[in-house]
Amino acid sequence: MSSPLDTLEPRLLWKHFDAIRAIPRPSKHEEKIAAHVEGWARGRGFEVRRDAIGNVIVRVPATAGHEHAPTVILQGHLDMVCEKNSDVDHDFMAKGIDVAVDGDWVVARGTTLGADNGIGVATALALAEDPGVVHGPLELLCTIDEETGLTGAKKLDPSIISGKIMLNLDTEEDGAVYIGCAGGVDTSGVMKVSRHRGLIGSTPVRIAVLGLRGGHSGLNIIENRGNAIRLAVRVVLAAIAAEIEIDLVSIDGGSKHNAIPREAFVVVRIDDSQLERLRAVAASCVAAFREEFAATDPDLAVTVEPIPDGNGVLRPLNVPVRDRLLHLLDAMPHGVLSMSRDVPGLVETSSNLAVVATAGSSVRVVTSQRSSVMPALYAAQRQTVSVFDLAGASVSSNDPYPGWKPNPESAIVRKAIAVYRDLFGSEPAVKAIHAGLECGLLLEKIPGMDAVSIGPEIRGAHSPEERVQISSVQKFYRHTAAILKDLA
Repeated sequence: MSSPLDTLEPRLLWKHFDAIRAIPRPSKHEEKIAAHVEGWARGRGFEVRRDAIGNVIVRVPATAGHEHAPTVILQGHLDMVCEKNSDVDHDFMAKGIDVAVDGDWVVARGTTLGADNGIGVATALALAEDPGVVHGPLELLCTIDEETGLTGAKKLDPSIISGKIMLNLDTEEDGAVYIGCAGGVDTSGVMKVSRHRGLIGSTPVRIAVLGLRGGHSGLNIIENRGNAIRLAVRVVLAAIAAEIEIDLVSIDGGSKHNAIPREAFVVVRIDDSQLERLRAVAASCVAAFREEFAATDPDLAVTVEPIPDGNGVLRPLNVPVRDRLLHLLDAMPHGVLSMSRDVPGLVETSSNLAVVATAGSSVRVVTSQRSSVMPALYAAQRQTVSVFDLAGASVSSNDPYPGWKPNPESAIVRKAIAVYRDLFGSEPAVKAIHAGLECGLLLEKIPGMDAVSIGPEIRGAHSPEERVQISSVQKFYRHTAAILKDLA
């Protein structure tokens, strides 16, 4: 069966990406992708190993005559963020990504595309077997679980790596060379809730905030896009301020710690006579939201619809508990907290109110903090903990991961810039990124390693808007191949 990607250049790269995107994503979806990479490597006689955590390392011999060149690591991650719009029927566990070509872009149909980081992995595989690419010894390092915890990089067995030069293939901007990134930490709170019988004769109503763009909580946080959880809370608080007698049953929104929430759903109970008043409050909120977010979220919508009553609808929260939860979500830091004092235009510190999930007698709230300055990261985390403490929630955090301090004078950075200049006749942008690349962790794991990060133009990562620019992929491939040739 033909694929929309069959005719794209470079053929080898798109062939590998096509194979990766077609693999279903079960709960531990890296395992199937890892098995695919292992099978590819063994089929070509390359040495392949896995470390204890599951990272894959493939050793590729040098092009004949270049055996004494330094070993270069080509690094990408095997996992992706699996997000879809609520009206899209797609089971990631049973089906691969449905793709299409739209002009100069490869897109998915209502889901994330997986170009982050399928394009990086596909590029490494293609370069390793492309007879036209000259290179020294290569190590293809494919890490697991980058998106949900950087587990592969954190627990990498460094003994399986011999190279000291790394090309990380996981940034998302054409014509840019990245030399630094933010560190991060996830901070979660669980609030125990009590319930009562609710308004006599009340009707359950579902308030839905839909149509937001969401996006990557690092790359897109500077755009001040709407947060569906925060907007849903504003609707309920506006209804309470309008003296609508309202019982809160549940609030759910977001699904990933590193994605800005696109949708949120609140179930309340109200008297039938108050339904139109609630709709009027919601309409007033929508007008305000559209004024506020017209430039970033033009498709924003809020719906207010009765839902069937019955066993599936829980009893409402006690009013003091309701208010503590709403105020917790309303006060939680979200968005840009500070801009860099050293790098113009770079977000230094941010926080993402990422997930709220109601389950019986508890509500779980997930947040993530990022910063290129570790004391500022700890301060943002501490502020988040303070809000949880004020609401009486229990708090937990994962281990922070380090940022990658920029070094404009590094040999591989200077090489990447010079090769780009020679290839394309212009200077690349040299940047740091407000996102969690694996470089900081890997540089800690492998002392003395030098790294740079490059990639094609990917927009809308971590959301169903994700797309990758075909022409930029071609440039990215040429750039990476030319760096390898120069190093060989």
